[in-house]
Amino acid sequence: MFKRIKKKEPVDIIANIIVIFFAILNLFPLYWLFTSSFKNSVDVLKMPPDWIPKNPTFDNYIEVFKNQPALRWTYNSIFVSLVSTILVIIVSSLAAYAFSKLKFKGKNVLYILFISSLMIPKEVMIVPLFRITENLNLANKLGGMIWPNVATAFGVFMLKGFFDTIPDSLREAAIIDGASEFDIFRKVMLPIVKPGIGALFILNFVQIWNDYLWQLVVGRDKEMKTLMVGIATLMQDLNPNFAYKMAGATVAAIPMLIIFIFFQRYFTRGISIGGVKE
Repeated sequence: MFKRIKKKEPVDIIANIIVIFFAILNLFPLYWLFTSSFKNSVDVLKMPPDWIPKNPTFDNYIEVFKNQPALRWTYNSIFVSLVSTILVIIVSSLAAYAFSKLKFKGKNVLYILFISSLMIPKEVMIVPLFRITENLNLANKLGGMIWPNVATAFGVFMLKGFFDTIPDSLREAAIIDGASEFDIFRKVMLPIVKPGIGALFILNFVQIWNDYLWQLVVGRDKEMKTLMVGIATLMQDLNPNFAYKMAGATVAAIPMLIIFIFFQRYFTRGISIGGVKE
């Protein structure tokens, strides 16, 4: 047994070196973005480049928040992403529980229709979706960015796999004890699928945060733009200050890093558990 372990050690070392190499390779663009935001525009384009800023400055960040409503953009992005994600989790968990554990007529047909909607890209529906949003007086409002994102079947598809792994005997035992259907869902089922909800949270939050096209269409006024759309306007500007634009891109990336750090444990557990069915 000990001989086998020793034989595997060189392979493990090589594998770890390869993994670390590719990890550094993937993190390098983020490092370059972050360090460039502390340089001036000339140093960003300098060749050979300065891997570490020689004269770091916060002027670029000050200019972003001084000349642009970046705080308002940040609030809009966080509000839209957070509220949309919470609503998606509520709706998706209820629907996924119904499709997984309840018996009703036409369940399979309805579920197929739900899943079939995932094959339709959002860009195909953007014109009629905008017309509906405009008729409901939600255009140029945060509500217009939130509600269309709630109507998605991805969360239902994802959470149903988690509910399917829960033995039906738990639900039957709760029914015998006199628990209502909602109590079974809230007190028995939800705690078990918590890793799946964590994974859905981070996936959906990132997807809505980066939903540039729809937020661009709905948010017309400068104050109603989200952070991704607002920062993109800096990139389209003819201003050649690349360090200023790097600072704006860094501001847009930081919330995503924070979200992933806090929910990384749930994300990895959710993906691993959701991929195994008993």
